[in-house]
Parts: sequence; C-alpha cells; structure tokens
Amino acid sequence: MKSFHPRRIKGALRYLEINGSGVPIIFLHGLGCASSFEYPSIATAEPLADKHSILVDFFGSGYSDWPSGFGYRIEDHAQVIYELVEHLGFDVVDLYGHSLGGTVAIETAGLLKDRVRHLVLSEANLDSGGGQFSRDIASVNEDIYVRQKHLRTVQHSVASGNADWATTLRLSDPKSVYLGAKSLVEGSASDWRELFYKHAARKSYIFGQRSLPNADIEVLTENGIKTLVVRDAGHSMSLENPEGLAAAIAEALT
Repeated sequence: MKSFHPRRIKGALRYLEINGSGVPIIFLHGLGCASSFEYPSIATAEPLADKHSILVDFFGSGYSDWPSGFGYRIEDHAQVIYELVEHLGFDVVDLYGHSLGGTVAIETAGLLKDRVRHLVLSEANLDSGGGQFSRDIASVNEDIYVRQKHLRTVQHSVASGNADWATTLRLSDPKSVYLGAKSLVEGSASDWRELFYKHAARKSYIFGQRSLPNADIEVLTENGIKTLVVRDAGHSMSLENPEGLAAAIAEALT
C-alpha cells in the first residue's frame, strides 16, 4: 500500500500498485466501495496480469484518510486523481471507473485531456439524478444520514444479501458517502455524458447482464461507444464475476 499527499489537503490518499508493462491503468471504485477490496483479483487475473495497475481508494474510503476539509464531490475526487497521475509521472494512462468511479473517471479524463488512451466505464453515472442507492442516501439531510441512516444502510445491505458492499460501506466515512451521493444526484457544472462522448480517448462502457435490458446500449453505440456485457453479473460485477469483468476490461483495452 502506497500513500500520496495532494496539495492543500491534510490527508493521505492510498493505493495499491501492481507492477507490469505498458500503459498504466487506474482503477476507480464506486460509492461506498474500495479499490483495495474489489480490484486486486481483477488486476491480477490472466487477461490483465501483465498490466501496470494502480488501485485507488478515494478519500473517505478503504485505506485512505478522511480529511475534514475535503469536498468529496465528483470534481474533488477527479482533481486528486489528476494530481496523483502528475505525481506518478505518467505521460499517458488508461482509466477504468465503476459507478461513481466512472463519473470521476470522466471528469479526470477532462483534466488529463489527450493523456488518456482508453476510458473504460462500467455502469457509470452519465447523467445527474443518481441511481437507487445514491438517491436514497441523499434523500435526507447530512446530519441525519451521518448519525442514523449510514448504519441503517449498512444493516439493510446485509439483510438484502449485499454483504460485500456492506463491508466496505461500514468502513467508509459516512460524510464522504453522503456528499458523494449528493454530488451524483445534483450533477456538476460539467455535463458528464457530453464529456464522455466528446473525449478523444478510445471509449468503452460495460454492463452487467442482470442490469439489462438498458436503452443506453443503443444510445451509446450510436455515439461511437463500444459496449460490452459481463455475463452472470449485475451492477456489482467486480464481486459477482471478477473473471468476466477482467476479460471485458482487457477487451476494451485492445
């Protein structure tokens, strides 16, 4: 586990680095998740085993710190990932982001511009309004979520059979989860979908089979986005079919 201290932030961002060859791929996780929990088995799976991989835990998640002055919005996370790429000295990168992490990847790509070779998303939030979980989290005020609803969300996740997400959610900063969800619901000054469509990188979007049908497949295809499907998986595809997700990411990078 390595640490990075961004400018003007009192806290350490932590990440796993798996040495390999070629263009580095940076893994960005979803809301209440952690790359250090989800992606080691994917980054080391046969289709990606020779890649140079960086598995980042966002501030407020996993092994990273919970800096009190950090904003925890999509654009805040993107700025930190941009600074991490600068710190590591990468001239070009591939970005993979899931759900909230996919939206962060879009904003990061906007900052890095032509230094992003491939932009690979899996069930990312392309539009404001959020998904089921983020809307539910953001439906109350911050104090109620932090003091009461965070623990209830963890308990509900366990009861509904989503114990893996409950594990990383339990270890996340409740404030960071709330502000991340609120950011997804409110959107940002940037139109995420348009940023994605217009970016010069080679772009792919991955769906879990259980999330289909989804009308966005046609829309994305019409806009030149390569679409891929991970069989026997839904939104939590990294946990439900890690081998399938690794193969899909590898295909997106070809």
